[in-house]
Amino acid sequence: MSLTRVSLEPPYLLYLGDVADDDHAKTGFGLAYWRPEHCAGQMRLPDCPVDLGLTEMSVANAVEAGVRTAIVSVAPVGGQIPDHWLPQLIEIARSGINIASGMHSKLRSMPDLVAAAYKGGATLTDVRVPPDNLPVGQGKLRSGKRVLTIGTDCAVGKKYSALALHRELERRNIKATFRATGQTGIMIAGEGIPIDAVVADFISGAAEVLSPANDEDHWDVIEGQGSLLNPSYSGVTLGLLHGSQPDAIVLCHDASRAETLEVYGDYPIPELDEVIDDALRLARRTRAGCFCAGVSVNTAAMDDTERETYLGRLQDHLGIPCVDPLETGMTPIANFMLRHAS
Repeated sequence: MSLTRVSLEPPYLLYLGDVADDDHAKTGFGLAYWRPEHCAGQMRLPDCPVDLGLTEMSVANAVEAGVRTAIVSVAPVGGQIPDHWLPQLIEIARSGINIASGMHSKLRSMPDLVAAAYKGGATLTDVRVPPDNLPVGQGKLRSGKRVLTIGTDCAVGKKYSALALHRELERRNIKATFRATGQTGIMIAGEGIPIDAVVADFISGAAEVLSPANDEDHWDVIEGQGSLLNPSYSGVTLGLLHGSQPDAIVLCHDASRAETLEVYGDYPIPELDEVIDDALRLARRTRAGCFCAGVSVNTAAMDDTERETYLGRLQDHLGIPCVDPLETGMTPIANFMLRHAS
């Protein structure tokens, strides 16, 4: 069974349009962090407040710099490309620069953009397209080991934590593969399955395809999506949890967030021990021995002293490693996971 595979020619121009906040520009931040050698610059509309810290470019600048692919580097609610972005995207395509997008709205469904790409000799790549003929999940246990990142909400660091854990395992020469389930992860890894574009009946089956049977000492590090706590996206999360059959989960959390994003009504985030207990109860439906290997926390809003105090108290309370993957690294979680995996 095939995966979604993409090969994006660098250098990249990261296109932000007028995205309103950093959370919805996570594709751009992810590419700039994990593939900095490929990122030549950024392009924004005048009122865009988000800054990736890259060189600001016009289309002419990008052509002069040898940019080969412009990437729509945002992930807004609903995944649609606004009409007022099209003039810039058309100018990019007409200049001969390829365009890639992980949005739900497809580049190749936009006639004016398709015509501009044809005229300029550019290619249009839609990343958020799952492979054909995905199966219904079977629930059959598979060889190999798996760890899945889950979150207390959307945009809390599930992709970053998975990539950082994968890097830590590779550093130790442990056999491991990062399994991408979202647009940014697929662009970074070059392959995966965009799980939120899969028809609901086939989500768990897609997770089984993504993390097939493997050597007993091989780890699949699976990027989580959505959150069991977020009413908008919990269905994707549960299908991924059941299909992945993880030996371990890593809970990801933003310490500054008290409520779930992008929903109407009051949906506070529960205590983390409650979140872990609920997730493990559901995970053990398809993987009886699943355990939580730790908590990966975004503490960007804290200073060093606050971070150390917060993580220390949380770790004492939960009895498992609690880290900030950017500030303290994933070593404690990797140690705990490897020690407790059967």
